[in-house]
Amino acid sequence: MCGISGIVVPPGAPLPRETLRAMNNTLYRRGPDDEGYAFDEAGGCGLGHRRLSIIDLEGGHQPLGNADGSIQVVVNGEIYNFQGIREELLAEGFRFRTNSDSEVVAHGWERWGEGLFERIDGMFALAIWDGRSRRLILARDRMGKKPLYYAFVGPRRQTLVFGSELKALLQHPEFERRVSPGGLALYLTYECLPEDRSIFEGASRVQPGCFMIWDRQTGRTRHGEFWRMRFADSPAADDVRGKTEGELAEHLRGLIREATKARLISDVPLGVLLSGGIDSSTVAAAMADSVPASQIKTFSVTFDDKSFDESSHARKVAKHLGTTHHEERLSPQVMIDILPEVADFMCEPLGDGSLIPTYLLSRFTRQTVTVALGGDGGDELFLGYPTFQADAVARYLDRVTDLATSARLGRVLQRAAGALPVSRKNFSFDFKVKRFAQGIGYHPDFRHQAWMGSFMPHELARVLADDLVKPAFMEDPYATVARFRDRSGARDHYDQAVYQYTRLYLTADVLVKVDRASMAQSLEVRAPLLDTKVVEFACALPGEHKLKGLTTKHLLKEAARRWLPEEIVDRPKKGFGVPIAQWIRGPLRDLAHDLLDPAKLRREGLLNADEVTRLLREHDEGRADHRKPLWTLMALELWMERYGPGTQALHPELRAAG
Repeated sequence: MCGISGIVVPPGAPLPRETLRAMNNTLYRRGPDDEGYAFDEAGGCGLGHRRLSIIDLEGGHQPLGNADGSIQVVVNGEIYNFQGIREELLAEGFRFRTNSDSEVVAHGWERWGEGLFERIDGMFALAIWDGRSRRLILARDRMGKKPLYYAFVGPRRQTLVFGSELKALLQHPEFERRVSPGGLALYLTYECLPEDRSIFEGASRVQPGCFMIWDRQTGRTRHGEFWRMRFADSPAADDVRGKTEGELAEHLRGLIREATKARLISDVPLGVLLSGGIDSSTVAAAMADSVPASQIKTFSVTFDDKSFDESSHARKVAKHLGTTHHEERLSPQVMIDILPEVADFMCEPLGDGSLIPTYLLSRFTRQTVTVALGGDGGDELFLGYPTFQADAVARYLDRVTDLATSARLGRVLQRAAGALPVSRKNFSFDFKVKRFAQGIGYHPDFRHQAWMGSFMPHELARVLADDLVKPAFMEDPYATVARFRDRSGARDHYDQAVYQYTRLYLTADVLVKVDRASMAQSLEVRAPLLDTKVVEFACALPGEHKLKGLTTKHLLKEAARRWLPEEIVDRPKKGFGVPIAQWIRGPLRDLAHDLLDPAKLRREGLLNADEVTRLLREHDEGRADHRKPLWTLMALELWMERYGPGTQALHPELRAAG
């Protein structure tokens, strides 16, 4: 696992080597073991690389090139099928200088060009400089597990800069830190930045399963797609058609076993992040099918608040499998103390409070291993969230009433829920009723976002500063959901939910959280459930095998029954979070009031200070539970203090680290 960066300047412009070094240094935590550069002065390109040594510890220095050096590559991530590709290239006469998985990218581009991307499989973000044609190629893995930002800067936007994280781009002196009104609206709506959007004007992300080619001579950019989620025509359609449920469960179990085995390739110690939920427990069990359980190290964290704590389930799984289990207790004070450090490495706002325990779990795990497997993807691909149960109830209402009547029912439920005592426990009854009520009356395509997000459109209009409302609503924030509906190729609402949650929540939130938190501790996290074959099988699978009645992740649970105790397979989902609602009224109260101080908000000019004060006051007084919107706003303000307009080029903590 690594960090990559680069600059390509227009013809006649000097190549700013020191700027590239500054960009690369911001990625120190992603790759503390080594750094490397490749400069093509005539071509106007510089590539930078920070390395976390995982495979070929001695020979995997990057950038890596082809035989004559005309092609140079930098890769962040792992190419899981590199050995087969390497053998194919060797048979065609290519010669390798290292055993690194990344070297197949250089020779593969020389041999197949764009066809390379359909062949390689793994988690990666990569850059290829083709000095022969003076083109830069950027590409990102199928599910978007590794990030890749880029921007055009300088006079007439002729200089291209890119990096694994947005903070690398900020080091270029001509990058302008202007908050995008549209990006801000999307962040407040989704708690993250979806698709190619960034919080800054002019910065973008390469999309999952896509590549971008920039021709330095002509200044033209071309985008291409080499993979997408497909449902009716999924490559795994034949593996599903005509099969019994038992056969489907057996096939899925085999896919997970093989995907896990492929992710055990490493020259450093590996472990498993074990929450005790069905996803991470299944991955741990699949690993135990490939290596002796006594050699498997599992890691979990525990919480004082029992409504958030899953440690007893993790211990049961570890005991059942026979793994060597490691556990660390996280007090509220530890998690609060670490908040400034978390804010320092989040160079784009993320309103997901589970970022904090994810970072602490990564820190704890990194003390023992360098690579860990995780269970990300199961909830999105196999319909595992409580919102899918809520949707089943809502769809029943759709059949017996019209949308207007449902909307009135939602308002009645909201008023009734408002009379309930406010609880700050995880998934408390009043929280669930209120969230369900606010989605009733929305079109089925949009109510999932109403349930999941922090601000609905009418709330967003109130919380934004007055002069930002019009530019922020140049496009309806929910238009992103509509675009997903139109291009998903979904057979039914089940497929639509899989696509929406995968692209809007998994890729834009969960994987960002895991990447930033783990990389800040130089820990590589691999996700077997996001293996291409597992994803394609899940997409081919009819929705009734995922959500059966109100039973979520039905087939995944059936596949796991041979591996895990019934009480683990069938227990309700708890989620991996922290007691934000309670903290804002307690140990985080002073910080919340400092971050959301009305005078400060008015100076910044992004938010309506009066509306934010109302939300904070109602939460303080116990009259409402505004945990989601308040935390989303606090995360934004923590980011503003470190990376927003007017902040210094590199925050002191990052400078010390790099």
